[in-house]
Amino acid sequence: MMPVFAVINAGSSSLKFQIFEISNLAEPRVVYRGFFEGLGEQAHLIVKDHCGLLAAKQTWNPDERFGHGEALVHLVSWTRQHRAGYKLVGLGHHVVHGGLEFPGPVLVDDHVIRTLEALVPLAPLHQPHNLEAIRIIHNRLPDLPQVACFDTSFHCHQPRLSQLFAIPKEMTERGVRRYGFHGLSYEYIASVLGHHDRSLATGRVIVAHLGNSASLCALDGGVSIATTMGFSALDGLPMSTRCGALDPGVVFYMLREMKLDADEAERILYTKSGLLGVSGISNDMRTLRELAPTNADARLAIDLFVYRIVREAGSLIAALGGIDGFVFTAGIGENDAATRAEVLSALNWVGFNIHEKSNWGGARRITRGPGPSAWVIPTNEELAIARHTSSVLHAARQRLAS
Repeated sequence: MMPVFAVINAGSSSLKFQIFEISNLAEPRVVYRGFFEGLGEQAHLIVKDHCGLLAAKQTWNPDERFGHGEALVHLVSWTRQHRAGYKLVGLGHHVVHGGLEFPGPVLVDDHVIRTLEALVPLAPLHQPHNLEAIRIIHNRLPDLPQVACFDTSFHCHQPRLSQLFAIPKEMTERGVRRYGFHGLSYEYIASVLGHHDRSLATGRVIVAHLGNSASLCALDGGVSIATTMGFSALDGLPMSTRCGALDPGVVFYMLREMKLDADEAERILYTKSGLLGVSGISNDMRTLRELAPTNADARLAIDLFVYRIVREAGSLIAALGGIDGFVFTAGIGENDAATRAEVLSALNWVGFNIHEKSNWGGARRITRGPGPSAWVIPTNEELAIARHTSSVLHAARQRLAS
C-alpha cells in the first residue's frame, strides 16, 4: 500500500489540509488538498485532487455540532477509505511557536504537548488552535504518529546579537528573546531561490512574507540572520489586525491611563489594530486599495504599511551589509502589484529598477538592469511541513526497525 500523510493547519473555525504521498527516494507529492470551514456552526468540507478536480463535498447541519474533533476524525476516515491502496501513516502540523526546546520538527508525545501549552501566551491567536488539533488526535487516535513543525525553528541559529533584547540577564535566561516567525515560509523560499537565480541562493536576500500576518527576513546564503518579528508574532510590521512594533510605554498607558486590563489590551493590539485599526474600515488590503482613491483613512493605512516595510527593510540591509535580492511572497506579496511597486519605489536608493510590465503582468522577476533583483515567488509552507514530516516519520520507522 502507498503510505500517505496529512499536513494540517488548524484555525479557530477552519481546518486546512493537504495529503501527500510519501517516498524515501523522492519529494513528497500532494495528491489531495482541502479545507473544513464553519466548524462548530454550519461546517462544510471541500476536497480537490492534485489536478484541481472535486473529490469530496459535504455539509453538516448546525445542530450536528461538527467541530474540530469531528473534522479530524472524518479526515482520517476519509483518507483511509477514499482510495484503495493508500495507508495513512501520520499527520504533520503547522505550529507557530516551538520556543527554545524545539529547534526543529519533533514527533509528538505528552512532553511535547505540555511544552507547547506553556508557549500559548507568546502566540495566543494561533498556538491554541494548533494545539487543539494535536490534542484531539493524540487522545482519540493515539497510535497515529504526529509531527509538529515550527515557524520559529528556521530562525533559531541566528547570531546571538540578533536574538537579544537589552533586558536583565535573568529575563533572557527565562526565554525572553527574539524568536522570529513565518519560518516555514522562509525555509521554503530559501530552498527554491537557486531555481530562479543561482546567485540568490548564496547572496544577501530580504524575503517579505506579506499577508494577514506579515514580516521580513534577512537571508545570507539561505540562512536567517535577522527578522522583524521577535518575542511574539505581534512585533515588526503592521499587519491586518496586529499593531506591529510598538513602544512598550503604550502598553503601560493602556493599563494605567485607559484603565484596561491585560486581556483587553492584548485583544486590541492583536485584533483591533494594524490595517483595520488605522483605516477604521477593513483589514483586507484589497478593500483598502479599492477605497484609497477617495478615502484618506484607507490611503493612510496603506501608506503606513508600506512605510514600515521600507523602514524595516533598511535595517535588514544594514544587518546583511548590502542586498542582492528582494522576494515578495504570501497573499499581499504575491498578488498586490501596487504594494510591490510602492515598496520598490521607496527603495530605489538601493538600486532597484522595477519593470512595471513584469510587476503588473505576473512575472517572477519584476526588475531589470543592473543592481539588486526583485522577485515574486509563491510560498509553500505545506510542502516545507511535508518534507519535515516525511523525514521524521522515516527516522521513526528506522529506529523501530533497528
